Amino acid sequence: MKLMEVGVKRARMKAGAAVLSCALLAGGTVAVARAAMGADSGTGGSGAAEQQAPATAPSTERVMLYDGGLASGWNDIGWAPRELPKGAPARMRLFNYGGWILYRPKLEGAFGALSFRFSAPESYGEFLEARLDTPGAVVFPRVPITPEMKVRKDGEWTEVVVPMDLLNPRGEPFDRVVLRASKEVGRDWVLFDKVALVPLPPEVAAALAAGGGKSGKGAGREARMSIDCTAPGHRISPLIYGIAFDGLHEKQDTHQFRMGATARRWGGNPTSRYNWKLGGAWNTANDWFFQNVDIGVSADDFLETNRKRGIQSALTVPLLGWVAKDTKSTGFPVSRFGPQQKEDNGNGNGVGRDGTPLKPGEPSLTSVEAPPSFVAEWVTSIREKDKARGARGVQMYILDNEPMLWSSTHRDVFPEPLGYDELMKRTIEYGTAVRKADPEAVIAGPAEWGWTNYLWSAQDFAPGKMTHSDRRAHGDVPLLPWYLRQLRDYEKKTGTRILDVVDLHFYPQTNVGVGLEGNTDKDTNARRIRSVRALWDPTYKDESWIGEPIRLIPRMKEWIAENYPGRGISIGEYNFGAFKHMSGGLAQAEALGRFAQEGITSAFFFQYPPEGSPVFWAFRAFRDFDGKGGHFEDTWVPAKAADGTSLFVSRDESGKKLVAVLLNFDPDEAAQAQIELKGCGTLDSVRVLGYSGAPGGFAEQTPGAKAEGSLTQRLPPYSMTVLDLTVKKP
Repeated sequence: MKLMEVGVKRARMKAGAAVLSCALLAGGTVAVARAAMGADSGTGGSGAAEQQAPATAPSTERVMLYDGGLASGWNDIGWAPRELPKGAPARMRLFNYGGWILYRPKLEGAFGALSFRFSAPESYGEFLEARLDTPGAVVFPRVPITPEMKVRKDGEWTEVVVPMDLLNPRGEPFDRVVLRASKEVGRDWVLFDKVALVPLPPEVAAALAAGGGKSGKGAGREARMSIDCTAPGHRISPLIYGIAFDGLHEKQDTHQFRMGATARRWGGNPTSRYNWKLGGAWNTANDWFFQNVDIGVSADDFLETNRKRGIQSALTVPLLGWVAKDTKSTGFPVSRFGPQQKEDNGNGNGVGRDGTPLKPGEPSLTSVEAPPSFVAEWVTSIREKDKARGARGVQMYILDNEPMLWSSTHRDVFPEPLGYDELMKRTIEYGTAVRKADPEAVIAGPAEWGWTNYLWSAQDFAPGKMTHSDRRAHGDVPLLPWYLRQLRDYEKKTGTRILDVVDLHFYPQTNVGVGLEGNTDKDTNARRIRSVRALWDPTYKDESWIGEPIRLIPRMKEWIAENYPGRGISIGEYNFGAFKHMSGGLAQAEALGRFAQEGITSAFFFQYPPEGSPVFWAFRAFRDFDGKGGHFEDTWVPAKAADGTSLFVSRDESGKKLVAVLLNFDPDEAAQAQIELKGCGTLDSVRVLGYSGAPGGFAEQTPGAKAEGSLTQRLPPYSMTVLDLTVKKP
């Protein structure tokens, strides 16, 4: 995958105050709605909520619909007999379930509530309801005006605030407001005035823009869960919370060091052609016009930064055989190869204007040879520096990056598809060089990109060759099992262990996007979250062109057990797209929980998420949920959760502290988690922190009811909840 996303700007959500409940009705949050009503409530001024809203909320002020007359742009329709006298409240007769509609075409804005005041005969009781509407098939809820929505009584006038969370739980566009009788009433006049749409506080708008921020109705659906402290657990590898180095932003960003990452990987396409002897020189490959560049950061800089910050390092070493010879040459200069399909300052993408790939020139156009001795020198130089400072600099060496894609990513120097035999030859030669230079090294490979190259080589799909001919020539054994078996046999024969960790990359093929990209419609969001199941769930049939269970981690465990026992597992690259949406954050939190559950060695998110994004806070759920170092503990505790939710549990060495991460995948409905603790001891203290899209991240929540061996906790829609528990051991 790309290490350099040239020209892509990462928007950052700035940390702010904790999100206010969109209900705007709990405790003091009603004051925000009242303040937003301003003159409506007779207080004067614009109110606390009338501050600048984010770009997602075009309305920065309340939108008046009716205030002693129709506001500009609004139309009066409906079916109740009515009078709209100039400079006075509107008068309605609401018998026969009468109603009033205020309509404005092309209404825009992100709103927190509908506010209005009305006066009606006391004998009518609770008779009024409100709803939104729009042409088409969208159906909005009919919301009764209940006593808790009546924020103030002023003589005969009652002031009302109706949360948008109730009126529009799915955030659909609308262009009209409906006020109507929900039961039969008399023919007396009902007066309405000061009808307004209240703007969202900026932090609420930001949460809703991220797909979260909803409170849901009532206590939520029942979700039974259990934590079983009597069942066997296992240690959680700290390296599952890894991220990747981003050469473009290494000197600009600092938040990657505040998200709690435990390890960083120097990897991606350009590292296949990194020349350690030239400092920051590598080739951007087909990610960006096959250009040699100086990224301004060397591998030594990367290792030193990690060391100073207490982060472990995984370093990709090149097996490709060619590395950048300078910081200016390019693989397909227009001056030599002519006009091309895409060009950048005289450099081409290697494809002719007619779409035909151009035949590359000699590798020396951009590169110098990098045999195994080149890598051996590099590892030796690293170890010499380690000895001088008394600390290991590299915790894992990775044998290149996605080799079965070299003939496309690095086609300017490696145009022919790689096969089984050549992969093994290079793995043994370069792996041996690493092992001799660093006998205690942890070595990982083959760092393949995805499904087809877990099972077949690049030669199996080469033009002009019979499909799967390379695999058939090797006993029709899938590539990864064959790779493991060959390295096992090599160790038995020579005594040299080449491989310690099996490293594969994983990206969902279900069209959910990569990185910041990815649609965030309801179906894509649900599929994005489901796609995590391909990592661990044997029953999940992949919803992409693959069309069968991937069960990647169980499959890797089987391959290792059958072909080379004792190897660890690393997911060297992965992400689920939509970094700035709650569906991306929930998918990421789910993945981290499953990595802990499955007991893998390491995982490296590619690359790292924007500051304050839901994916950023997904890491913090496990690594620093309270901003004071609160984190998922080191021992996995088995747990079960209801459909539509997940529960991941850990404990410390004493067993007296439990930390749980709970996820609610429903975008609209809350869940009422009813959690049973089996054999954990007597529940003592409960601290709850929650996140559902607010820029400020996790905020303290009110704990639910607890007993000696159980607790109940409400989980808002699309939310992450952390339970920080202590127990008294029996």
